[in-house]
Amino acid sequence: MSSFAIHGICAATHTPFAADGSLNLAAVEKQRDHLLARGVTQVFIGGSTGESHSVSLTERRALAERWAQVAKGTPLQVIVHVGSNNLRDAAELAAHAQQQGAAAFSMLAPSYFKPRSLGDLVACCAQVASAAPALPFYYYDIPVLTGVNFSMEEFLNTAPASIPNLVGIKFTNPDLMAYQLALRAGGGRYDLPWGCDEFYLAALAMGAKGAVGSTFNFAPGVYQRMAKAFAAGDIATARAEQFRSVQLVQVVARRGYMGCAKALMGHLGVPVGPARLPNANPDAAAVKAMLGELEAIGFFGWKD
Repeated sequence: MSSFAIHGICAATHTPFAADGSLNLAAVEKQRDHLLARGVTQVFIGGSTGESHSVSLTERRALAERWAQVAKGTPLQVIVHVGSNNLRDAAELAAHAQQQGAAAFSMLAPSYFKPRSLGDLVACCAQVASAAPALPFYYYDIPVLTGVNFSMEEFLNTAPASIPNLVGIKFTNPDLMAYQLALRAGGGRYDLPWGCDEFYLAALAMGAKGAVGSTFNFAPGVYQRMAKAFAAGDIATARAEQFRSVQLVQVVARRGYMGCAKALMGHLGVPVGPARLPNANPDAAAVKAMLGELEAIGFFGWKD
């Protein structure tokens, strides 16, 4: 279990919906083919990019089953996000992920009734992680969305006693000081994939070995070239690629990130459909404007 790691880039995939908003599992195979063709061999499904809080328990189970099916016989590793405000649902999804042969699983903190202390957060994670004891477990730290913000260094120093399958944290927090402290917890034995695409170069400089990101679905080449340039000491090229990422995120987020990101995937031939409310979707004029702005920054020439 301890040998598993999220290194390189791992795509946080969209949950595909049909035009009427229903789950469209037929699109998962196209998502797989699109990513594998671009050298992406790890996926993080059903997370924030996957609109997990807008997807039912039954749908999340079906999504995990479909990804498990399409990953068989390929190099693709599937990490299943199981977090929920209902910890019993999260534990059920964890057990299901283990049954489906997932490579690992993860959960974010409950965010309606929030854990009031670090001990409470550890207890929440332990309850869920124990449902899939054979799988590597990652806590998903994303305080900007959950409102739960504890020291991840302290989490890693205290949680292992209660969570023996803990291997690391999906660190979606731009606080680079906190990231450095967490990287060194436990003598540096934990895996901390970075989760803020626009700051990936900074995380590499701090010691990151991998990342989980939504823009990796439609611009994996940017991050692959960035990491390669950084490893070679070519900081100028790495900076140029990071700035491309920043420009990309600005354009896609300008009219509502989730809906526009899914519309962009559709334009690239991967029909992941619309976003579900409360995320909104761009109209045809907004999509046209976004594509024009992407063309203007050269996106279609450097995305892969």
